[in-house]
Amino acid sequence: MELQEAFIVAASCLGFFSVCKALFKFVRWIWVMFLRPTKNLKKYGSWVIITGSTDGIGKALAFKLASKGLNIVLVGRNPSKLEATSKEIREKYNHEQVETKSIVVDLAKATGGEIARTIEEGIKGLDVGILINNAGINYPYARYFHEVDRELMENMLKVNMEAVTWVTKAVLPGMLEKKKGAIVNIGSAASQDPSVPLYTLYAATKSYIEVFSRCIHLEYKQYGIDIQCQVPRFVGTEMTKDLKKSVPLMMVPTERFRKASIRWIGYEHLCNPYWLHSVQGFIVHAAPDALVNAITFWICSGIRKRGQMKDSSAVKRCSD
Repeated sequence: MELQEAFIVAASCLGFFSVCKALFKFVRWIWVMFLRPTKNLKKYGSWVIITGSTDGIGKALAFKLASKGLNIVLVGRNPSKLEATSKEIREKYNHEQVETKSIVVDLAKATGGEIARTIEEGIKGLDVGILINNAGINYPYARYFHEVDRELMENMLKVNMEAVTWVTKAVLPGMLEKKKGAIVNIGSAASQDPSVPLYTLYAATKSYIEVFSRCIHLEYKQYGIDIQCQVPRFVGTEMTKDLKKSVPLMMVPTERFRKASIRWIGYEHLCNPYWLHSVQGFIVHAAPDALVNAITFWICSGIRKRGQMKDSSAVKRCSD
């Protein structure tokens, strides 16, 4: 009888601690997602450099950071789009006396050394406090690995991995010199899910960004540099336009994501900034891998078929 009572007490204590642990995690999630204050980003420096800054998440972040009085270095390959974005920022935030500067470099075509030299020359003399590596390439639509053409493969490897590495290498010395700074690498939840079939190369390159970020975070946190990898799910950009029909309820507007993204800068080294993405991730990781893989493959197969039909229609129109 005493043994039975001891077992009941032990089981009750274990259950109590499990409930407390779950409750603590939930309360902390509420705090970091909705209540935790944004850090004073100006403490890092007066300039922010953003790659892929003329579209999507990069452009949204540029405007949001400019609204906080930070000067923006825009990095992109299209001079006219860079100038248009730069002009729009200056006109909108003229009262904040925001300055902008453009760096023209094609991250898919330039060599690593050329990328580093271009960035170093472009930011010379600037108090760069934050780097956001946002530029990225994905498939036009889902496809098997053998269907990825050589040019797309080379461009994706260069932009998603090499460019992030070389831009970071160019900016780090200035941060080390003043012993402060923040680097945000925009990854993807594709690097954390069980698998992302028919987007294999994209998921693999984003896994590189996550590991790269985790390692340099440990190397440089002792020097006052906060390095973070953000792993969003579906954000409504040009890159994800073909996914909207397949996962409309999972798509988050860019404006909402950018606000959440900025609130996380300087905190955890790996994060999923937007609350809905966090909930989606919880469900994905709680479900059996086999089920997640089957659903993902079914969704991606549908995207592939629609993409192929669109290509066929385009070819037919051209032949007509």
